Amino acid sequence: MAFKNHIPNLITLCNLAAGLVALIYTFDGHYQMAFVWVFIGIFFDFWDGFFARILKVQSAIGLQLDSLADMVTSGVVPGMVVYKMLSDIAEYQGEYNLSSDNLYLGLLPYAGFIITLGSCYRLAKFNVDTRQTDSFIGLPTPANALFILSLPVIEAHSDGTGLVFDMLSNPYVLVGISVLSAFMLNAVIPLFSLKVKYFNWETNKIQFIFLILSVLLLFFFQYIGIPLIILSYVLLSVINNMFLAKPDAK
Repeated sequence: MAFKNHIPNLITLCNLAAGLVALIYTFDGHYQMAFVWVFIGIFFDFWDGFFARILKVQSAIGLQLDSLADMVTSGVVPGMVVYKMLSDIAEYQGEYNLSSDNLYLGLLPYAGFIITLGSCYRLAKFNVDTRQTDSFIGLPTPANALFILSLPVIEAHSDGTGLVFDMLSNPYVLVGISVLSAFMLNAVIPLFSLKVKYFNWETNKIQFIFLILSVLLLFFFQYIGIPLIILSYVLLSVINNMFLAKPDAK
C-alpha cells in the first residue's frame, strides 16, 4: 500500500495526540496550554479530510478514526475542563457550599461531562447522516470545544473582577453552559462547513468571510473574541441559509 494512503490517517492521529496532551494540561489546571493543544488538534482535524480528498484516498476507516480522535480532543477535553472549573469552585469558593457532604451539590462538577455525552452523540450522528457531507447540522464539536476551552482562559485574564468573572465563577452558569452546549451540538440547525475543499472564492465565499471576521474579532477583543467567533459562526450560517443558499436540512 502506498505511503500516501496513510497520510490523512497520520494527520488524524496527530489530532488525537494533541487532545491527549491537552487532557494532561487540563488535569493539572493549565487551561491556557490545554486551549493551545486543543487548537493544534483542531488544526490537524481541518487538514486530514483535505489531504484525503486531494490524494483521493478517502476511506471508511479514516471517517471512523476522525470521529474517534475528535471524541477525545473536542469531546472529552471540554467536558473535563468544565468538571475542573466546577471542582475548583467547590474547593475555593465556600459560598456555593459545593462539597461531598451535600450529595446533590457534591455531584455538580460531573455536570461538565454533559458536554462529552452531547459530543459523543453528535459525532455518532455525523457518521451516519448523509445530509452532512457538505455542511453541518448542529454545532461541530471542534467549534464547541474552542468555545468551552476559552472560558477558563477568559476567566484567568479578567483579573478576578467584573461581570464576566462573576458569571464564569458561578457553578450554575457553568452547568447551564454545559446543557446549552449539548443542545447546540445536536440541534437541527444547518451550519456551513468550516473545512475548505478547494482554494477558490466562489465555492468558499462564506468560509473566507468568516475567517476575516474571526481575525477582526480576535484582534479587537482578544480572548473574549473566541466565544464571539462561535456566535458569529451560527449567525452567519442562519443568514446563509436564509439569503444565500438552500439549507441542507429541514
